[in-house]
Amino acid sequence: MAEVNKVVITGLGAVSPIGIGKEKFWELLIQGKSGIGKITYFDTTEYPTKIAAEVKNFDYDDYLTTKEANRMNKSTKYSIVATRLALEDAKLDVSKEDNPYAVGVILGLGVGGLETIEEQHKILLEKGPRRVSPFFVPMMISNIAAGEIAIKIGAKGPNEIITTACASSTHAIGTAFKLLQQGDAQIIISGGTEAAITPMSLAGFCSMKALSTQNDQPEKASKPFDKKRDGFVLGEGAGILILETLSHAKERKAHIYAEILGFGMTSDAYHITAPAPDGEGASRAMEVALEDAQLEPAQVDYINAHGTSTPLNDKLETLSIKQTFGRHAYNLKVSSNKSMLGHLLGASGGIEAIATALTIKEDLIPPTINYHDPDPDCDLDYVPNKAESKLVRYALSNSFGFGGHNGVLVLGKYNEKGR
Repeated sequence: MAEVNKVVITGLGAVSPIGIGKEKFWELLIQGKSGIGKITYFDTTEYPTKIAAEVKNFDYDDYLTTKEANRMNKSTKYSIVATRLALEDAKLDVSKEDNPYAVGVILGLGVGGLETIEEQHKILLEKGPRRVSPFFVPMMISNIAAGEIAIKIGAKGPNEIITTACASSTHAIGTAFKLLQQGDAQIIISGGTEAAITPMSLAGFCSMKALSTQNDQPEKASKPFDKKRDGFVLGEGAGILILETLSHAKERKAHIYAEILGFGMTSDAYHITAPAPDGEGASRAMEVALEDAQLEPAQVDYINAHGTSTPLNDKLETLSIKQTFGRHAYNLKVSSNKSMLGHLLGASGGIEAIATALTIKEDLIPPTINYHDPDPDCDLDYVPNKAESKLVRYALSNSFGFGGHNGVLVLGKYNEKGR
């Protein structure tokens, strides 16, 4: 059997509701700062939910011309800025690579260009078909973010968008990991992007009764694993990571945040939105990821949970963790970034992989904020309200999506001498 390449993370780019750039994102995440507030993009008078985690102070001027930006959906703009931030962080200039076909882009995107679809549909109804933008199709199609990034930086290798709802980015990173392992590329830009805080999106999630309606104190509305949780909060942004084969990273003396060790994915094959009541699919995805990483459950120190703040998800994620880890589940630290960021849908796995890599690098675990009222069904250590210093050698990042899609990444400290 041929030896597989080791894969490492060398660059991080965040466009998030709590900050833009790795440094600001991490600083506020550790502080337990919420990015959730009243929706400013449109009038929410008739909506039961009036809150979301919007990206604030977003400035693309250093990365795109006004003409370019006007021809892009917001999710694409987020991904391009996050990619540039990640490349700068990695000190990587793709144009100087000997083989552009060894540089790929694999992203996750859940909803796609919904904002563009809504805007152009209104134009169609009010002004007729001749007034629909000639850029409508390339702006709204889901694959365009990966295409635009490749065009901007000259990446001619593997290129695709993966759409598996809230597991999209984790599946994208897992796919990139496997391609790098088997030598199909040397560098892959991966992660995800999403911009779905729109009138239609909010209306749909409200109709499903999936969202929190705790509008009076937006920053306290997302409370994963707390007994008074009542639904998730929509978020937006992009989380982009630079993944490289270890040999390529070492050759250019790159800074390494963490190593990707394993990936697992399964399907609940149960329901279009609800997780399986026995937690089996999520548990099996964690088991597969650990087997891929050649780790025993007892070696894991931390789980970056999917932790949506919905009654069913948090209860069943807790159950699945206990099924996978047995008694060791009570030794684990488990926390949810969504308590601060809201739920970035298809981009959530990307931004949470960044947080997991930084947790490993810094030995500092972000808290689950708004955790005050324990739920008997959620009885693990969720790092309530305050970050904790702890040696983190190995960590999982969980993502579970509508349709029963489960994805789990295993990250570990990079050790030059090997494990």
